[in-house]
Amino acid sequence: MPRTADHEERRRQIAVAVCELISNNGFDAVTVARTAATAGISVGLVQHYFRTKDEMLLHAFHHVSTRVRHRIDKRIQAGIEHRRPIARVLAAGMAELLPLDATRRTEFRVMRAFAGRALDVPALAEVDIETARALRADIARAVRNGKECGEVEPDLDPWPAAVRLAAVTDGLALQVYRDPDGVQGIPAKELTASILDAELGATFTGQCRQYDSRKERP
Repeated sequence: MPRTADHEERRRQIAVAVCELISNNGFDAVTVARTAATAGISVGLVQHYFRTKDEMLLHAFHHVSTRVRHRIDKRIQAGIEHRRPIARVLAAGMAELLPLDATRRTEFRVMRAFAGRALDVPALAEVDIETARALRADIARAVRNGKECGEVEPDLDPWPAAVRLAAVTDGLALQVYRDPDGVQGIPAKELTASILDAELGATFTGQCRQYDSRKERP
């Protein structure tokens, strides 16, 4: 058991080092030697776990994706506990994909680096595609749940809505990364919240009925 935990910690160290290099110096700064130096371990140890730069990047991508997924899951759980409408829970989850602070900016750079490399490496492209599909599926599930509780019209097709909302999230992330302070005096956090509200409002047009039988909390 301790040996397995140690292996996982080493792999985590390497993933963190790759993320730090990409965040500070870009994708081209990632080499086995620099990753080892940043992680504070030997080159041989890095090569023991990852044979190539692409393998390290894939692991860093999974590390970041897992971290984001964990935060989104916490948002969902908080939404359930506080009996929030599905649209509000979805907005909170989508916001976790936007580079609105230092942590999420680093995650965005890693994901962009991975997506760029995936253009030329089919094995990475498959992971990139499946990740995008998983996001659309999550959004489509939220839309279907919205139908059940009355927030979404019964005849609305969840998949076009999911594609649109995923595209909005992707586009917003890029806009925020380029202009982290916002646009025309409007702070990025406020601007993205208003855009997400408008886009979600076009799909979640009804009122949530799932808590009608219980007194609403403030």
